[in-house]
Amino acid sequence: MYKDDFDLAVGCYLLNHSVGRALKSSQDDFNQHFFAPWQASNKEPWQQWLPAIERFTQALSVLFNSPSRQFCPQVNLSSALTKLVMSHPRLQQANCKVLMAQSDFPSMGFAMQKALASSAEIKFIPEHIDLTDSAQWQQYIQTDIDLVFISHAYSNTGQQAPVAEITQLCKQVGCLSLVDVAQSAGVLPLDLSQVGVDFMIGSSVKWLCSGPGAAYLWVNQAQLNVCEPQDVGWFSHQNPFEFDINHFAYHDSALRFWGGTPSIAPFVLAGHSIGYFAKLGVATVRVHNLALLEQLSAEFRPYLVSPTTPEKCSGTAILNFGEQQSAVLSALSQANISVDARAYGMRVSPHIYNNSSDITQLIKVVQHTLS
Repeated sequence: MYKDDFDLAVGCYLLNHSVGRALKSSQDDFNQHFFAPWQASNKEPWQQWLPAIERFTQALSVLFNSPSRQFCPQVNLSSALTKLVMSHPRLQQANCKVLMAQSDFPSMGFAMQKALASSAEIKFIPEHIDLTDSAQWQQYIQTDIDLVFISHAYSNTGQQAPVAEITQLCKQVGCLSLVDVAQSAGVLPLDLSQVGVDFMIGSSVKWLCSGPGAAYLWVNQAQLNVCEPQDVGWFSHQNPFEFDINHFAYHDSALRFWGGTPSIAPFVLAGHSIGYFAKLGVATVRVHNLALLEQLSAEFRPYLVSPTTPEKCSGTAILNFGEQQSAVLSALSQANISVDARAYGMRVSPHIYNNSSDITQLIKVVQHTLS
């Protein structure tokens, strides 16, 4: 029933872990909120553009159940992570220790290495560790750790981290916690009012179907005044229109992380799309996603290398067909079924606009190739 809401080309699209499909209504909404204020009046359009940013943070507020003032627009996750790490005094100490996983997205590791002091240390949980098991995390979350970086979902393994349990472990030893929701926002529910995480970074390009350029940073209220961003601009100011070059005061909300003159276009697109999913409800998306993943795993369970239980799997199934992997990928491409592959296997990510017929079509092509 949701297929009619999205721009879907001929074929079957299952690459939602990469880029989600656009809403059909996005173009008209974009024209209304971005081009119309620019084209239809001889007055400058900022007074019509800036409310689009408020719409974006308000949509995030509903999606994650947290006040909009705790969200700040960002250009991408790497920039958000860099700004955050450089803003917090604890994370700029010479002996700072950060815990990450070898399975985290490499860009996060790159940004972390450069944002920390040169004498800081990053410890990596080895690649073979089961990141769905909080007991495994507990072995690494020790009292000498200052920050634990958590990927809510891991793009190459299809694993889901137990965020709530990990953040409780962090609180027990007194360290900070940060969750990356790039691969989970829009498909895995996360209630920030219930999960005791200190920071969150995310993007809109995947399950939120919003295109690139509309990332975001969330800061727990208890940490807001502790953070003093170094990369600032006039929109980081409590009063951006004060225009006093000798006076700067951090914004009392997460907008202190914003910076200079903002981009508007990506956030117009994202505000509209995230609003759609906030109204629909991530839980609805997840129930549908799990049903299609179960249909897939019922046929190909011996080939699955990703978890299958709802509390451990992400929105993506990882399938490895061994020596026949290349043939399967080629056959799917010829059938106009869009998937991709990484180190552990073929990635399949069904969204709200996919249906049982899409999965059936994929299954038939794969079974014919394997036979």
